Amino acid sequence: MNELKIGSHVGMNGKEMFLGSVKEALSYEANTFMLYTGAPQNTKRKELSQLNIPQAHALMKEAGIQDFVVHAPYIINLANTVKSETFELALQFLALETERTVAMGSHTLILHPGSHVGEGSEKGIRKITEGLNAILTKDTPCYIALETMAGKGSEIGRSFQELAAIYDGVVHSEKLRVCFDTCHVNDAGYDIVNDFDGVIDEFHRLIGKDQIAVFHINDSMNERGAAKDRHANIGQGTIGLTALHRIVHHPDFITVPKILETPYLDSPEGQKKAIPPYKEEIALLRHPL
Repeated sequence: MNELKIGSHVGMNGKEMFLGSVKEALSYEANTFMLYTGAPQNTKRKELSQLNIPQAHALMKEAGIQDFVVHAPYIINLANTVKSETFELALQFLALETERTVAMGSHTLILHPGSHVGEGSEKGIRKITEGLNAILTKDTPCYIALETMAGKGSEIGRSFQELAAIYDGVVHSEKLRVCFDTCHVNDAGYDIVNDFDGVIDEFHRLIGKDQIAVFHINDSMNERGAAKDRHANIGQGTIGLTALHRIVHHPDFITVPKILETPYLDSPEGQKKAIPPYKEEIALLRHPL
């Protein structure tokens, strides 16, 4: 019997670094997780030798965690046709992130496709494919998973058609995958609450459901089609627990990692730090309704 893979975003900081990430995931009773290799807003990264990779792998093996995913930083924008230096930075840093992903032992690097900054989606998609063609070869040892986006601003990836267009333009598209974000897809206008199977059928026709390498499981603060991208805690938004539970347990995707990115909760009175909701939300989604 295949085991459900479910976890959350975890941090990587302090002296323990990657080892601390694994410990955090285990504290939530997760069996997979997602991390950034450094702050998502900048390019500062520690040397791989400082990440405690062997110790992290040993603890993962002991705990039975077989895989995890890495998320590329938000500052990478392959779709920028206006500033060449922004595109060049994106290229260089994405290449480094693929190397770090592999060195840490993951096979999946999640990437926001990018924003066309007012130049139109066609130009943006061409620039994204140019960038991916500069990075990906037949020997690239990890997948780049394009994330489905909510459609705010000039984001590319708000429709399955846009993602399919990127696939069509990439020579080594076998190295691409998709990260299916429930909040983003809802906010982009797809009815995953009442017709998830229909949404997946459309995705399958355009890209292939076997291309979904990871799910981001988030409720949404917004009505379907709002194009706003504001995550809500599980069962506290417009998607709701029943629909998210159905998606998590869908038989076609049971072994695909499900990653929570829901907001931290306000701390009880007298405590300063916000509280991660992941242990309770993982339990909620893991067990039958």
